[in-house]
Amino acid sequence: MADDEKKFDQAGSLKPGKYVLIDGEVCQVKSVEKSKPGKHGAAKVRVVAFNIFTNQKRGLLKGTDNEIEVPVITKSNGQVVAVSGNVVQIMNMETFEIYDAPKAEDVPNLQSGDEVEYQKYGDNIKINRKKA
Repeated sequence: MADDEKKFDQAGSLKPGKYVLIDGEVCQVKSVEKSKPGKHGAAKVRVVAFNIFTNQKRGLLKGTDNEIEVPVITKSNGQVVAVSGNVVQIMNMETFEIYDAPKAEDVPNLQSGDEVEYQKYGDNIKINRKKA
């Protein structure tokens, strides 16, 4: 499976919590508002989503029948190899590949040897949580 693999879905099928690509950025849907079809137009869907790597707010307005890109995000377990400033080196527990990830503000006290759960899409990596 490629690191930046994506599939396609209809915009009308989006629900809060799902992932969508907006301008090439991986975003998690926070709210979906559907409008009814009018006299001269098709039904539309308004989506508010946040980039999962930068937490930047994004919006999307599409017809409910239009195709949208849905990213295939890899979720894996890793071990912290080193913490240097705002960068954390993580080794994948299955492939032994090493990645540099930004230090997660909501995952405090990461130290070398800790096991973590992380998400990866393309070159972007986000540490989700520290395993007990």
